[in-house]
Amino acid sequence: MAHVELSLSEVRVPAVGAPPEQEYDNVTSWSMTVSRAAEPCVLIAADTRVVAVSASGSQLLFVGGCQDMIGQPLLDGGLRLLDFTANRGELSEPELDKIPPLLAITSGRLARGLLRIKGVSARAPDATVDAISTPVHRAGVVVGSLTFFSEV
Repeated sequence: MAHVELSLSEVRVPAVGAPPEQEYDNVTSWSMTVSRAAEPCVLIAADTRVVAVSASGSQLLFVGGCQDMIGQPLLDGGLRLLDFTANRGELSEPELDKIPPLLAITSGRLARGLLRIKGVSARAPDATVDAISTPVHRAGVVVGSLTFFSEV
């Protein structure tokens, strides 16, 4: 027979003077979390500029150091995405709008997909990653996206 235990914990009461929940800044909170994360992840603002990236994320995406990406547009900061054809051509503008980090912003929903990332040199192998993105909201409006990557 299965044994189940339940426990109750106290409800956390916000400190006096804490900002109302709708004014809470999710971008700042996620930025600090992403910067310290061991997992490969990136946080971008709605204008596609990188707000934060983890060290393992910048390595996986072949974009150099974390600080090199901050403030740069995600796709103009050294990230080169390829199609899945044998020719390995770079993705065109309409195709780029469908990658998970951007799709999460435009749709306001979770987005997931595979990305093929060009290696840092002609001899370096490409990387294929599974990207899972969620929109980040502030006061009910999408202000960015948070994406986690896993090498395939």
